Amino acid sequence: MKVAFIGLGNMGLPMALNLLKAGYSVTGFDLVQSQIDAFVGAGGLPEKSAALAVIDADIVISMLPASRHVESLYLGDAGILAHANPRALLIDCSTISPKVAQDVAKTAKAKGFAMIDAPVSGGTAGAQAATLTFMVGGDAKDLERARPLLEKMGKNIFHAGANGSGQTVKVCNNMLLGIQMLGTSEALRLGIANGMDPKILSDIMTKSSGRNWALELYNPCPNVMENVPSSKNYAGGFGVDLMLKDLGLAVENAQDLNASTPLGELAHHLYELHSKAGNGALDFSSVFNLTKVE
Repeated sequence: MKVAFIGLGNMGLPMALNLLKAGYSVTGFDLVQSQIDAFVGAGGLPEKSAALAVIDADIVISMLPASRHVESLYLGDAGILAHANPRALLIDCSTISPKVAQDVAKTAKAKGFAMIDAPVSGGTAGAQAATLTFMVGGDAKDLERARPLLEKMGKNIFHAGANGSGQTVKVCNNMLLGIQMLGTSEALRLGIANGMDPKILSDIMTKSSGRNWALELYNPCPNVMENVPSSKNYAGGFGVDLMLKDLGLAVENAQDLNASTPLGELAHHLYELHSKAGNGALDFSSVFNLTKVE
């Protein structure tokens, strides 16, 4: 089986490397030469363009930054739908607008392609360890065709529903995560202002009704928990600008559907303030510092 992997960035490269480790023949393309070099060093086959990479592929996987990149990659004259074998299965793992995912899949199916959206959760650490969670939208039979490859890159695979459903789950999940991190940061800051030791406060809250993922596994207060970004000057992890992008998708999706997401909109605004203050490349838990009162 020949696999084409388009987008060898911080997430795409380790995902592609896991496929190589599993014995798949993988042809890759990325705009950044250093990423291509790392891919080739692990046994990957490079190509000069996405169009050339997908010509003979049985499976095409893409991992790109935003909706516009996915539209261009699949729908452009030099794109996947114009050059791939119509028998190929298309798997987009990017996090994009549910509407764009639906539109691209509709166009792909009209041209005879099978396509699923399969955004991931787990970050770069999950990509490296092959423990990602895949949230899949599309036909069940197409998911089963993709499953052997997804299992080499992830630990949990969920079928969310029709095309676009995977993106809907990802948007909802990350909106909640962004809100959750802000609430956790505020609670810890309030405790600290009252003279509490943040570790003691965290330990108590993790055994109480305020328990949540951010508090238990990704504490935003420095030196409360080892091996998390907050204890490494907020390096690594999931960037503020990536969270801002995902919250923007949630707000956009809510507006399209006339759905009420006031907390999502407020979270988007607060992460935007934090990013504009020069923190866009830091881990999103650094929003803990936005809640600090000087």
